[in-house]
Amino acid sequence: MTEEQFNAFCGALPGTSHVVQWGGSHVWKVGGKVFAIAGWNRGTEPGVTFKVSDVAFEVLRARPGLRPAPYLASRGMKWIQHYAKPGLRDGDLRAYLKESHRIVAFGLSKKMQKALGVLPPAQPRS
Repeated sequence: MTEEQFNAFCGALPGTSHVVQWGGSHVWKVGGKVFAIAGWNRGTEPGVTFKVSDVAFEVLRARPGLRPAPYLASRGMKWIQHYAKPGLRDGDLRAYLKESHRIVAFGLSKKMQKALGVLPPAQPRS
């Protein structure tokens, strides 16, 4: 995934904002909370970091090209970093970025979710 593809994908998710910080990293947020971080250095594979579920963390952490995200995972948070090949295919990476957005967005207040247009679908009553 290129820098342009990453930014276009994250920017198309509802309620997102973008800032470049931490030494040139592209940081994407929803409701002011980070859901994805990426950086490109010297033409190497990008470092793309995203939040995951507990189960996904256990599955992904041992895959080649993926690792618990430096700084974040060491603090007990469930974040994975795609940093080398083979890592994730672009389609799988997009799916994890979308899920990271969902996890972070659904942790926001209902009022904030509504304002950002990220409310989960209504559950049918039984």
